[in-house]
Parts: sequence; C-alpha cells; structure tokens
Amino acid sequence: YIVCANILGSCYGSTGPSSNNEHGKPYLLDFPPITIRDLVQAHELLREHLKINSIELLIGGSNGGFQAIEWAVSNPYIIKNLCLIATNAIVSPWCTAFNQSQRLALKADPTFTMNSDPGGGKAGLAAARSIALLSYRSYSGYNRTQNEEEENADFLIAKKASSYQNYQGKKLVERFNAYSYYTLSLNVDSHNIGRGRGGVEKALKRITAKTLCIAIDSDLLFPQREMKRVADGIERCAMEVISSEYGHDGFLLEYKQLEEKIKRH
Repeated sequence: YIVCANILGSCYGSTGPSSNNEHGKPYLLDFPPITIRDLVQAHELLREHLKINSIELLIGGSNGGFQAIEWAVSNPYIIKNLCLIATNAIVSPWCTAFNQSQRLALKADPTFTMNSDPGGGKAGLAAARSIALLSYRSYSGYNRTQNEEEENADFLIAKKASSYQNYQGKKLVERFNAYSYYTLSLNVDSHNIGRGRGGVEKALKRITAKTLCIAIDSDLLFPQREMKRVADGIERCAMEVISSEYGHDGFLLEYKQLEEKIKRH
C-alpha cells in the first residue's frame, strides 16, 4: 500500500491555519507554532496505528530530510536504513534568512495581516515563492533555462526570468494557502536535532541505522559541508555527491542519479 500522510499545518487535509479554532473561526495567524518534532511524532502515531514495527528504509530530502533525521534520532531502533538527501541536522542562518524574507513578503500584503479570510495573502505568497526559488535553484541553472540572449540578443529590458518568477508565483497561489506557507516556514526554523540532547554531534551518535547522505554540488540552501557534518557524525554512514545545474531542486529532478546511488548502497 501507499499511505500519503499530510503534515500538520498543511492546507491539504491536516489541521492547519485554515482550520477552525474553538470559536468556530479560522486560526490564520493565531495557529500555534509547530516543530519538526511535532511532524515526526504525528507520523510515529500513524506508524503505531498501522502496526508497522520497523522501517526498512527511510528516505527524506530537504524538509523531509529534517523529519527523517529527527525520526532516526528519536526512534533509532525502528529504522534499519536511512537516506538523507540535500538536508542538514540544524537549520542554518542562511536558510532562516531566506525564510524570514519570505515571511516579510507575506506580511507586506495587507490582505494577509488585516483579513479574516483564509484566502488572503495571495500577492504576498507569490512574492514569497519568487524569493524561495532563488534558494532552490542556481546561477548556472537560470543561465541555461532563462537566458534572454539566446532568443533576443538585442533586448532592451530582460523579461524571460521575470516571466518565469511570475509564473511560479501564480502556480503556487493556485494550489496553496498563504497562512500554511507562513506556518511551515516557521516550522523549518525549528529544525535542531541537538535541542535538549546535548548538541548536534551527540544527537547524531544516537542514530543506529545504516545511513547514506547525498549532497548536491550546486545546492545553495544545503551546501555539501552541511551533509558532511551529518555523515561524519553518524557511525555507519557513507556520503555521495550528485552533480546538477538545478541547485537544491536537484533532489527532485535528478532522480536517475539518486536511484543509482541509493541502489548501490
């Protein structure tokens, strides 16, 4: 079976900011903060409910990697094999700065902060998505796919990359909720496997699973050194690096390289 479990804070079916509070009104910005550990605990409850006694292979990329590494630390004897892709053990200042910039874009939209409508904040969400894309991609990737010169060497004002940013913002607005986006960006900033465990390195030593860390050479959001810190801290761990022009989004797009490396281990 394939079981698809939404995370807390999502607008796709789980409890989130658009859900009603005890007064029958949407939480919106009053939705309580949720951490990566909360997401993992929700999945752990589901695991117990489904009577899954052990996990043969746990794979997580990016925010999913946050959850995977937290799960392997908090329940080390349940997970036999672990694969962490383009992620880290503790949120970096660089990542938090990108998240805060996106939250500022949301708050700059008056319909986000002054409205009681769960559909508010659409313009802010589009701007936040545009900011996020810059952290997900790379210079070489944009230069290859959004190069103005290839189509119009005599352009007056470059428009191709601008059009792409607008398109991506519009796409997210059509399928996601601004208040869930805000909540989940704060959720990312809660990531710290060392909290209450004596620090990151001590927490990494709790992982017993045979582990594979996969970094992406062009990843601006999670550079290779962050994956190396994780790999160095886990007792049974190997590290691989895939080459991609797509930056962080390579964890979604370079599936052939990922498949080869995961199968090899």
